Amino acid sequence: MRDIIDHYDKLIDENNDPARDPKPLRDYMDKWDGDKFIESMSLDQTKSVLEIGVGTGRIAIKVAPLCRNFIGIDISPKTILRAKENLCSNHNIELICDDFLSFAFTDTFDVIYSSLTFMHIEDKARAIEKIASLLNKDGIFVISIDKNQSGFIDMGTRKIRIYPDNPTDISKYISKAHLNLVDKFETEHAYVIVSKKAFSCGRRLG
Repeated sequence: MRDIIDHYDKLIDENNDPARDPKPLRDYMDKWDGDKFIESMSLDQTKSVLEIGVGTGRIAIKVAPLCRNFIGIDISPKTILRAKENLCSNHNIELICDDFLSFAFTDTFDVIYSSLTFMHIEDKARAIEKIASLLNKDGIFVISIDKNQSGFIDMGTRKIRIYPDNPTDISKYISKAHLNLVDKFETEHAYVIVSKKAFSCGRRLG
């Protein structure tokens, strides 16, 4: 995990901040988690939301104004500091610098989402079990996973080991965690899977 923390801390040192990218680059990132990704959360001002891998707040900037309260967690200290700057105009936000799998949450959530973060999690089944335990009844979990199946992020000067995701395994872990699969769709660069806490809502997808 230390190499992942160092990687994202270095990105901040290099002034690599997707939340501050010019519009063409932000539009490019939307090819993993654009408007349909956010719409699938069914957000409103009653909802409590958790983002796993909040980064510098690229998605949170769009989500936080649409919900009652927002918590973001990330393992990179410098990334969290930058996210606090980027999200300072929002007063319903709490940001946590910690590992999602080991952090002891005291709240539960109506919506949990994650984009391009599960590639850093080796024990994906355990992560999804924890997500299920943190969801309120009828709570929604939305995940965007990269179509790229490379086992590394290669930055030239550093190479980071990752654990590629695939929709078949993620769907299996979701079902085993007793979440109901309600939608699957593709963006240009990602697979997005939407699930819900209550089996009575939605339909099962194979």
